[in-house]
Amino acid sequence: MIVDTVRALLREHGAETIDHAGGTLYAHLGRVHDRLLADGADQDTALAGLAHAVYSTDGFDVALLPLSSRGGVRALVGEAAELLIYRYAACDRHLTWRALADTGRVHDRFTGTSDVLAPDELRAFADLSIVNELDVYEQSAEIAARHGDYFRDLFTAWAPIASGPVIADARRVLFE
Repeated sequence: MIVDTVRALLREHGAETIDHAGGTLYAHLGRVHDRLLADGADQDTALAGLAHAVYSTDGFDVALLPLSSRGGVRALVGEAAELLIYRYAACDRHLTWRALADTGRVHDRFTGTSDVLAPDELRAFADLSIVNELDVYEQSAEIAARHGDYFRDLFTAWAPIASGPVIADARRVLFE
């Protein structure tokens, strides 16, 4: 099963030994995958959730694999999931997040370029981004206190581009 193979890859590259909110990076990646599935995500989005930090992210600068490994990751998870993993890793959050719902544009911190995503790509990107931050928010009282208002504002603005179940999940976590 692909999920088991991805989990093995994450363990092989040290994800179980890297500290992250709520324990280890490995545990975080598993929670994001499981939550995406629970919120109705398709298999590609859930797989991207499981491996979303393999190339690092703008918010977590530890790479399990170099960008030169994209072909191997693509062969493992498929083109759509790998592209979402890359976009999530490459996203310059400062340039992207505030305007995302209006522009659909994701700025690439690795290349300095940007792309406007198709509606289905935008939904998957927003869902992964929201679910990732919800997990961090729930695992760290410090992050929740420091960034709660920002996430409430941002994810409310993203409601038109994210899936209904993910927005409902965000409202439950951030507003109840």
